[in-house]
Amino acid sequence: MFSVDKRALNFLVIISLTLFTFFWTSFIFRISFDWYSVGVILVIRILASIFIFRDYSLSWSKVSQKTFLIKSFVYIVAFGLYLPFLYGHVRFAFLVSELFFYLFSINFAMYLYYFLVNKSNLAKTKTLVIYGAGKAGIKLEEEFKDSEYKIKYFIDDDKVLHKRTIDSISILSIKKLKKLLGANKEKYDLLIISMPSASKDRIKEIYEDTIPFFKEVRVLPSLENILGDEDYKKQLKDITVEDLLARHPKDLDTAKIESFIKDKVVLITGAGGSIGSEISRQCKKFGAKQLILLDHSEYNLYSIVDELNSSIVVPVMQTVRNINYLESTFGKYKPQIVIHAAAYKHVPLVEDNILEGISNNIIGTKNCIDTAIKYGVEKFVLISTDKAVRPTNVMGTTKRICELYAQNVDSKDTEIVAVRFGNVLGSSGSVIPKFKSQIEQGKNITVTHPDITRYFMLIPEACELVLQAGAIAQGGEIFILDMGEPIKIVDLAKKMIELSGRDDIGIDYCGLRPGEKLYEELLINDSDKKTQYESITVASPTHFDIDELNEKIEKLLVKKDKIKVLKEIVPEFDHKLNN
Repeated sequence: MFSVDKRALNFLVIISLTLFTFFWTSFIFRISFDWYSVGVILVIRILASIFIFRDYSLSWSKVSQKTFLIKSFVYIVAFGLYLPFLYGHVRFAFLVSELFFYLFSINFAMYLYYFLVNKSNLAKTKTLVIYGAGKAGIKLEEEFKDSEYKIKYFIDDDKVLHKRTIDSISILSIKKLKKLLGANKEKYDLLIISMPSASKDRIKEIYEDTIPFFKEVRVLPSLENILGDEDYKKQLKDITVEDLLARHPKDLDTAKIESFIKDKVVLITGAGGSIGSEISRQCKKFGAKQLILLDHSEYNLYSIVDELNSSIVVPVMQTVRNINYLESTFGKYKPQIVIHAAAYKHVPLVEDNILEGISNNIIGTKNCIDTAIKYGVEKFVLISTDKAVRPTNVMGTTKRICELYAQNVDSKDTEIVAVRFGNVLGSSGSVIPKFKSQIEQGKNITVTHPDITRYFMLIPEACELVLQAGAIAQGGEIFILDMGEPIKIVDLAKKMIELSGRDDIGIDYCGLRPGEKLYEELLINDSDKKTQYESITVASPTHFDIDELNEKIEKLLVKKDKIKVLKEIVPEFDHKLNN
């Protein structure tokens, strides 16, 4: 089928528009049409279009602001070239007038072509509001032109922009929009938060302020996560419960963390778990010399090693319960820092498997600490939990014993510290993946008790603060991360149902599970000390004769009534069976 090279059409446009603008300008100036002048201008404009920025090949259906500037530059340069030939032959004012009329005509023709070619034929059946009238918002407005969404308004916090428009779309304050929608008692289909430089706290604030007026809210990723070579429309993501519950410490000291980790050999136990894998990522980011990733789970270890994909990573498939294997690993790689994240943390499972919990958590931790001391590790960081405070379950009690051992063992030249914090959002054992699964299956969400509360923090922030606490540790401390205010699990469930957009999901109460309590604590008593960071405090030390502790741990392994021995070591252990 016969087709025309559209680049050749560019020359036809130059000829047609030059003849038209020259004729019109001649008419305005009341002078006769001069074919010599037209010929000179045409030749130089065509040559300029060929040789300057290959203007003749510009695609009119893909024009941008830069395209208009290029067009203007090409023909202004051409003007400078043909002016000497025509100066004195034609009035200067005539040539300037014709040039500006030509620039207007070709840019108008180009934009009209672009508008007609890219005009959407889709019916606008849905309503859209874009929060953020900056560059990202304008780019999204352009991308959504060819969609079923009609952009009703822009919202922006900048008062200077209020009562202004973008492509005839009004820019409002959030207060004005809420007033409009509240008066009409209607909900728009979609709100896009197009503020990639905004803090997560600000995104959360906007969401909570606007959700009553929209059926769906989506957000553009942050500046560091946005992909510049992909349409913003494709990068929009749903607001997640993690976004809404996340706490973002304002005193995160990345320089301190880097000085702690950079050029060090770091061994991480439980490296394939939720906490261990994130600490592995952080250590790589902060410049560790070598990462020894130790985990007894083949799949978990494979996953994190494959993800990091780095020559500094050494995978070690071992259990912390075998001290001979640990000694072999420590002797071979000589780690300078050990971060001990390996533990059984699921409360009901440990209640059903008490010996395994004791063996993995207590004996595993003791093995790691003893080996670290023997091989001269500089710093040992134990990951602990808020469930170790006045424990009501076996898991929490085992972690409290680990804290006692870490605080009271003769550490010689090894600085041993523990870091205690609450639940991390999205970890393998948290309620959030469970709630998500129940919602996806159309089932009611199961909550143990209407009054149960928990502390929550994002995994990356928790792990960064763990490393920061390790950096400032001097040995013997139990650091406590600021988790903010505890959150009611039933409120979390309601928020997740709201985010899902489903109205067929309810909440069922199933009763507290064995070992579970209504609320967690981070301090055994209030005699904590501040550090230079507001997000990290230090619990007061608990003294325990190390020989006696070792004897009781040995007794724990051989005695049948293990709950009784656990209570001897941790008198505040109040075992709640919740039958």
